[in-house]
Amino acid sequence: MAGIELLPLEASDRNQFILDNQEAFNYGAMTEFGLRDDHFEEPGEIISRETIEKSIDGGEAYRIMLNSKPVGGVIIKAEGSHGELDILFVSPKVHSKGIGYAAWCAVEKLHPEVKVWETVTPYFEKRNIHFYVNRCGFHIVEFFNSHHPDPNDPDMAEQTDEQFPEGMFRFEKVIQQDY
Repeated sequence: MAGIELLPLEASDRNQFILDNQEAFNYGAMTEFGLRDDHFEEPGEIISRETIEKSIDGGEAYRIMLNSKPVGGVIIKAEGSHGELDILFVSPKVHSKGIGYAAWCAVEKLHPEVKVWETVTPYFEKRNIHFYVNRCGFHIVEFFNSHHPDPNDPDMAEQTDEQFPEGMFRFEKVIQQDY
């Protein structure tokens, strides 16, 4: 999509980035398809300020810009040939316009050294599942739940039980080599 770019998150925009992220996640979980998730990380918020701040501090945070206006954000970690998508959000005001997909394509171009990307999403997030699988080319490779917690994230077992008792999908995208 023309007009989409990723700009590194500026310290002066950090608070608004967090608020925009929370608005987008709350909209997806509680408004868009009716209340489907009431497992809040903090009162009234599907994703807590603390979770977003940890993600920003531990990764690379970018504002998704459309024609020089902020319309979302993305937080990634890239280490060698492996990358993790921690958070990707688009303002509900501009959903279904190809912005998320364009932002994802920009992430891949930003880190051409990454050959395997991964992310997780709650099992009930049909919009996310559609986006990752059908638009971005990810594959569901694992289902974390109380009987099968993420072995690489011991804290996730508790989070899965408390916030997402029905479980989380893990997705991977293997970047095909150009010959």
